[in-house]
Amino acid sequence: MQGMDIPVAVAALQRRARSAGADPLLTHYDLAGGGRTELSATTFANWVAKTANLIEDLGADSGRVALPLASRRPGHWMTLLWPLAAWQRECVVELADDPDADVAVIGPDDPRPVVPGATLACSLHPLGMGLRDLPTGVLDFTTEALAQPDRAGSLPAAANAPAWIDGTAVLSHAEVAAVEPVADRVLVRPSDALGTLRAAILAPLLGGGSAVVVEGDADDARLVAIRAAERCVE
Repeated sequence: MQGMDIPVAVAALQRRARSAGADPLLTHYDLAGGGRTELSATTFANWVAKTANLIEDLGADSGRVALPLASRRPGHWMTLLWPLAAWQRECVVELADDPDADVAVIGPDDPRPVVPGATLACSLHPLGMGLRDLPTGVLDFTTEALAQPDRAGSLPAAANAPAWIDGTAVLSHAEVAAVEPVADRVLVRPSDALGTLRAAILAPLLGGGSAVVVEGDADDARLVAIRAAERCVE
């Protein structure tokens, strides 16, 4: 397709998995739950590929993925993989609880079918363990994703095609990826959904760095200790 290629974020992840797959890409701290999860570029890309295949299985290619989870837990590793999986299948990510979306992604404490039959509930467990006893119309993300192949095809999308919708703001793939590349290991405190995605995933992918995302209440001393333990730059 003339003028179209796979989104820059997806291409960057695939390059990183090939060139430095064993190196850490994302380390996630859940201070409230006491969990620490480290994902290499290969592991993160594997989750993205499985999720992209799941999107395809649900018949949502080139559709819309509602991601209200990103407004509630923008820094969790399960949240952060969804946009790249959606973009790999030419989907637009929107933050609203949109019943007209093709797929909806929610958290463990919000198990209701936004899109019946295509609502995925993420456990947010540090190791990705699944959920049980979900209501009719809600699927367990972990169970569905782990059943998928480890590799996924990529659909092309123009750089100016819509990629991210937050209220009335519509950003293209080029606009979403307009970040300063990060070559170091950095500590990230979650903020808004897009700001967190850019700081934790997009900037490190584009620059060859990595991120340590710390969710939950922490004083300065705790953050200093984590930064030192993880060898983050100041």
